[in-house]
Amino acid sequence: MLQIEGYHKAYHGQTILRIPAVTFDQPRTWIKGGNGAGKSTLFKSLAALIPFEGTITLNGKEMRKHLQHWRSVVNYAEAEPIFPAFLTGEDLIRWYQQTKRGTPEQVNKLIDTLGVRKYMHQKVGGYSSGMAKKLSLVLAFIGCPELILLDEPLATLDVEAQAIILALTDEYVQQGVQVILTSHQGLAAVSEQWQYVHTCLIADKNLTQL
Repeated sequence: MLQIEGYHKAYHGQTILRIPAVTFDQPRTWIKGGNGAGKSTLFKSLAALIPFEGTITLNGKEMRKHLQHWRSVVNYAEAEPIFPAFLTGEDLIRWYQQTKRGTPEQVNKLIDTLGVRKYMHQKVGGYSSGMAKKLSLVLAFIGCPELILLDEPLATLDVEAQAIILALTDEYVQQGVQVILTSHQGLAAVSEQWQYVHTCLIADKNLTQL
């Protein structure tokens, strides 16, 4: 269960997003909102990548008090991933496997499921946006996460790949993992399990549960 209290994020004195209190207690949550609404800002806060005011708690552990643990159990895939151009996909996967404690069997399954094996030995500086997206999604599922954050995971992917991603989320949900994603695209046509889910809207610098 994810709880947010007194959250406030501002840049240069301008409020980007304010959330007095919200609890995410469902296995799947879909966060909607227009471009620039603050969805990515919220996800980066949840992933402990940027500073913010307020407290965020996951399964009874507050982020700032358990930061190392938090980063080991919260996985995040950005909407437009950017990786060091000189590294290969294999380099990144190996590093994530070590830091997230993923098993070789798990990693190999993800590599094959998302079809990245054919280019994982190439430097990511030469990746297309779709290739980088698939690599970021492989990384997001490595290890034993308690929470997976997927920012626009379906963007740049074809329908078949979209279905694979949502099927993967279902596998992890069945293992007790909480999944929160954003998407401008409809989910029901791709996954029946995402047809009726906890839905929130970020608009006017606030988050509302629908």
